Amino acid sequence: MNQNDVQNFWQHHPCGESFVGGLDSFRSDYEKFFEEYDQFRYDKEGHILKCLDNIDFADKQTLEIGLGQGADSEQIIRRGAKWSGIDLTAESIDRVRVRLKLKDLAFENLVHGSVLDLPFEDNSFDIVFSHGVLHHVPDIQRAQEEIWRVLMPEGVLIAMLYAKYSLNYLLSISIVRRLGLLAAYILPNSPSNGMIGQHLANAREIGLFNYLKMENFIHRNTDGPLNQN
Repeated sequence: MNQNDVQNFWQHHPCGESFVGGLDSFRSDYEKFFEEYDQFRYDKEGHILKCLDNIDFADKQTLEIGLGQGADSEQIIRRGAKWSGIDLTAESIDRVRVRLKLKDLAFENLVHGSVLDLPFEDNSFDIVFSHGVLHHVPDIQRAQEEIWRVLMPEGVLIAMLYAKYSLNYLLSISIVRRLGLLAAYILPNSPSNGMIGQHLANAREIGLFNYLKMENFIHRNTDGPLNQN
């Protein structure tokens, strides 16, 4: 994978939208879409809001790397941050801009760009925040150097990365989900659409047991069955 591959995937499969049906299914009603998306996200992962509550964002120059649908962006701004955001995809930038305008939320900068070449001066931020993004960056060493450069001397990086050897990996993905897919594959009248349907289509395309190898299966079970990075 290179940066162009990553950019192309997320441009055409905006992060998380498939879990609530996608923006098109809301007939471009952004307000309703954001409401449904945020409810799904924070009902499923309520710990995110608790973590944000424990961070002192008030009046802090804060850079968020990787924005998705902008749910966390909104929450960070509401907690008093002087917020700037950057994302690799124009689609995410457009959606976050609409969100912040709809919510009448002020911000510093919203930039279409890469963590590998951050368009900010040295020592610009008190906080760099990134949730579930940096593990998708091919050149993580370069990303670290750029984050270090834009952080103030006493600044902090707050990041969530997938932990491979977690309970989710060792039990849910490697055992339960693979067994579930195997059952769906061999049973008659298995789904032909939705997330399970796409997993089954993947398995038929490259062969069931090849698909079930963790090197192929894990990516499709973290950010959706179309994800290969």
